[in-house]
Amino acid sequence: MSLSVSARMARIKPSPTGAVLALASQLRAEGRDILSLGAGEPDFDTPDFIKEAAIQAIRQGATKYTPISGTASLKAAIQRKFERDNALAYAPSQILVSSGAKQSLFNLCLALLEPGDEVIVPSPYWVSYPDMVRLAEADPVIVETGIEDNFKITPEQLKAALTGRTRLFILNSPSNPTGASYSKAELQALGEVLAPFPDIVIVTDEIYEHIHWAAEPFTSFASACPQLYERTVTVNGVSKAYAMTGWRIGYAAGPEELIEAMTTIQSQSTSNACNVSQVAAEAALDGDQGCVADMCNAYKERHDYIVAALNEISGVECRPGEGTFYAFPRVQDALTALHIKDDVALVARLLQNADLACVPGSAFGAPGYLRMSFACSMEQLEEAMRRLKSVLVA
Repeated sequence: MSLSVSARMARIKPSPTGAVLALASQLRAEGRDILSLGAGEPDFDTPDFIKEAAIQAIRQGATKYTPISGTASLKAAIQRKFERDNALAYAPSQILVSSGAKQSLFNLCLALLEPGDEVIVPSPYWVSYPDMVRLAEADPVIVETGIEDNFKITPEQLKAALTGRTRLFILNSPSNPTGASYSKAELQALGEVLAPFPDIVIVTDEIYEHIHWAAEPFTSFASACPQLYERTVTVNGVSKAYAMTGWRIGYAAGPEELIEAMTTIQSQSTSNACNVSQVAAEAALDGDQGCVADMCNAYKERHDYIVAALNEISGVECRPGEGTFYAFPRVQDALTALHIKDDVALVARLLQNADLACVPGSAFGAPGYLRMSFACSMEQLEEAMRRLKSVLVA
């Protein structure tokens, strides 16, 4: 008996990062000493004060359903976070807590988009953006940027991509996979392009906000472009900054009518996010932020090492990032010199010949690049560079 799946499945593909990690895990189970730079996950443990808040919540019986959109106390903590960090004010009705920032983004796509709508997605992009758009039966419009552009969409590119069908613009800063972060002036320039188009919603994915080390402080799109506040959805969460990936708490803030529609979508999928995790997230947002700075400092040290090490390899060029825990080197010249077909073939060779796992840039809409996570120890990074050179240096 053969069972068919829906036609929409032909529009999407499994996560490439998941595929690399699964293969690395399989080889590790076979006894191989696989060193992975593929995971987008902090290597730090969740800070103890956050774990203790969750333990106390369990003991006090916080194990029941909560309101679908999140507990009142967590929403209040999110309000305080936006006021403290971004000078943005939101009412509780403008906030939705989800099971990770990914769900917030997915809720938005389903709540907003219609078949035939267009969504502008700058590349390199986080792998899930285009497929979320496709699942909502809309069409991603990919606007390419490269290392020469500092991996940032320009106002001219954005303006050229706009059509009468444009409904959503997705912006990720600091960026996964490139580490690029938009300055306040750059955000304002993009906002000036979008201002005359009242039907276009902007969603800004700011999950890496606190893993940021540019000379200029991080600026949220909605605070840089207050004239677009009424049609901007800001997505964030606790996964990256507080090393809480497994707790699965993200949140979105934006126009009340859109947040209400997103909540309705969530009510028919997961319902509320985990109660205990919401308590932990509240503790993270309201607690001592020193742990965030400590982790960021460690990431910056690793960033400086890996960028320098990559730029020492012939045929490899790596732009310094302003945040996240990813390096995104261009390896096209190395591929050509070594007669390797493409970045996918290079990733396969690194895994098979050097026991090193990373993700091909083509997964992010950028062929000829690699994404390498430095959310690991310095010792592991040094060994990873040795293994990389064993393949790329003749």
